[in-house]
Amino acid sequence: MPRFVSDALDWLSVAKDAFEDMASEIGAATKDFASEVGGIAADAAGEVKDYVVDNPGKCAAVAVATVATGGVAFVAAPAIAATAGGLGLLGAASTGTAISTLSGAALTNASLAALGGGALAAGGGGMAAGSAVVAGVGAATGLGVSATAAKVSGRSDAISS
Repeated sequence: MPRFVSDALDWLSVAKDAFEDMASEIGAATKDFASEVGGIAADAAGEVKDYVVDNPGKCAAVAVATVATGGVAFVAAPAIAATAGGLGLLGAASTGTAISTLSGAALTNASLAALGGGALAAGGGGMAAGSAVVAGVGAATGLGVSATAAKVSGRSDAISS
């Protein structure tokens, strides 16, 4: 066997060993990271549980506000989607037509489908998924605002009128 082939094989063997060592270290680091994230999540869950036990009224108010804003957003989803589509924020319908050039039911349907990941025929979630996206964003907004209000209302340095 020529020397350059032997040297190349030796180099490949060293490189293989180095890659195996790196893969092992990455695996160990990933396990450590996952364990740390799991610990943080468990601590956070414990803190949330304690907060709920200590503040049931605030938590109920946050839950009601979250459900209410999600419900309102779901009911208003066609109008919200049509507004976004009419403003040109949603691109093109599954037919290739710019959504902003549509009107009426076509605008509403195409906008909801775009928010749902595309038309069902194109592999997206369709109008139902679009309505769910709008409702989810509405609920998340309600959760954020009401949770912030609940947290601020209990602070001694909160501005009161």
